[in-house]
Amino acid sequence: MDARTHRSGGRRVSQADVARRAGVSGQTVSRVANAMDNVEPATRDKVLAAMRELGYRPNKAARALRSGQFGTIGVTAFNLKTHGNVRTLSAIVNAAGEQGFSVTLVPVARPTRPDILHAFDELLDQAVDGVIPLIEIPMTDSTELTIPPGLPVVVVSSGAATGDFPYVDNDQKGGSRALIEHLLALGHREFRFIGGPVDSYPGRQREQVWAEALASAGLTMPPVIRGDWTPEDGYVAGRELARDPDITAVVVANDQMALGVLRALHEAGRRVPEDISVVGFDDIPESASFWPPLTTVHQDFEEVGRRAVARLLDEINGRSPEGPAGPVIIPTSVVVRESSGPVRSS
Repeated sequence: MDARTHRSGGRRVSQADVARRAGVSGQTVSRVANAMDNVEPATRDKVLAAMRELGYRPNKAARALRSGQFGTIGVTAFNLKTHGNVRTLSAIVNAAGEQGFSVTLVPVARPTRPDILHAFDELLDQAVDGVIPLIEIPMTDSTELTIPPGLPVVVVSSGAATGDFPYVDNDQKGGSRALIEHLLALGHREFRFIGGPVDSYPGRQREQVWAEALASAGLTMPPVIRGDWTPEDGYVAGRELARDPDITAVVVANDQMALGVLRALHEAGRRVPEDISVVGFDDIPESASFWPPLTTVHQDFEEVGRRAVARLLDEINGRSPEGPAGPVIIPTSVVVRESSGPVRSS
């Protein structure tokens, strides 16, 4: 016999049982069970403690009938190996939990529209109130994606989102531009670039801005060396670049590949930043401990996750967003550390 049954004399624990244990009304227990905010914190804690003691679990199906909501947010995600996606997903889970919502995750094997649609179908079968796609490809209009009418959707990290989808993203363009301007101000003119996979939209955004920034300085962007975001691919690219004595700056599309570049340059006897500067993108916690510490673009993935949940809950509850109705763009900034320095003298 489980605890829920035993503690209530052979029957399922009810809200009335919790109310008696906590010394509150049944209405107060209902408010706590439905994550309503009109309960004093001390009273809420007392009710939650009684729920734990009795083994009470709110009936989500009954709550859905009463409120019209399931209390669940769906997330579709491709490539959970990258730092940004993992941090954003964690922030989404935490922000949703603070609002009384759980999160159902459906991974996407490939970033293609058929796979995304299949993930949406899976989430709808599991009864979600709205969906946050965490996908590194452009989203198109709702007609082409055939999203069920009325399903709230907020896209994360897709500056190409159009049509009816609001989206939240870090300022990829602003950060990329500021990074190149930082190196230009140090006198660099011989650049090489290591980008992400060809199907990564954020990666392509960064490359486009890099080319525009160089063009504004009268420089031509060389072909981009592609990697898969891992230190191993950065290391392979770094070994190739180490053989070219003319290069003075290497711009890498994420910090993990930059780590591999630094290793390759060290092994080749190229001093950073005296001989060659290396910069990354993301500002992962470890980047300050690279040798030398990495100059990079800071992205606030936690804020992206929080704002995506807030915007989605506005959509679910039929509220107007607190901020602007358009895209939510989170500012980025260049964190200057020891891996970038003035161009070496001839």
